[in-house]
Amino acid sequence: MIFKRTVANLRAQNWLAIGIELAIVILGVFIGTQVSNWNAQRLEKRETQRMLAQLKPNLQTLTDYFSTARTYYGTTRRYATTALAGWRGDGSVSDRDFVVAAYQASQITGIGTNSSSWATVLGADQLRRIDDPATRSELSLLMSSDYSNLDIGAVNTPYRQNVRRLIPVEMQEAVRDQCGDRPTPGKALFTFLPPTCDLKIAPDQATKAAAILRAHPELSQDLQWHLAAQAALLANIPAFETTTINLQRRIAALPK
Repeated sequence: MIFKRTVANLRAQNWLAIGIELAIVILGVFIGTQVSNWNAQRLEKRETQRMLAQLKPNLQTLTDYFSTARTYYGTTRRYATTALAGWRGDGSVSDRDFVVAAYQASQITGIGTNSSSWATVLGADQLRRIDDPATRSELSLLMSSDYSNLDIGAVNTPYRQNVRRLIPVEMQEAVRDQCGDRPTPGKALFTFLPPTCDLKIAPDQATKAAAILRAHPELSQDLQWHLAAQAALLANIPAFETTTINLQRRIAALPK
């Protein structure tokens, strides 16, 4: 319709009408482009919010690990204290308690995550779409961080291998069965270690196993290094934890 009127105005040399109709066409194209861009931005923003919401399980997994790791390694440290007393010849530590504690002190737990697991949920392109610089910065930190300092590899020290070479395998299996890792209530991905172990061991077997351990006093030094590795892992948690909790709060505050 506009085209026909324009042709007619050209024939009549009605330049004012031609200018008005041309302006209408240009304005229409501009408005259409703006509406299209607005819709695209709205959809992109909604997709970004959806992507951030999908990160909630990952973030919750991290915070669950941080809390369970503190409890877990608090328990292994108490067992380690008993085991070290056994190597020192403390008479208050029975052979049974010494052997059980030496084994339980070697228990470790981890998270099994890395930066590539974040990339499957959040790519670099999507990261750039996040408007809030604080959220973008926190996510970038979690995506690029080295999680090996928080995982099993950081605490899989020689003590764990060496002490398990010496304790009779039947005794190790009995400790694991009755006093080993258990699922954490409400946090099934992670485990806790029972703080006590009432495992019944025949006195002669306990005495024999304890004698084997005492014949290797260097294990007490290995255990001290093992404790230092655990302390380093726990010391790495706060920075990750603060970032994770802040990010959880930001995502929870996003408009639904």
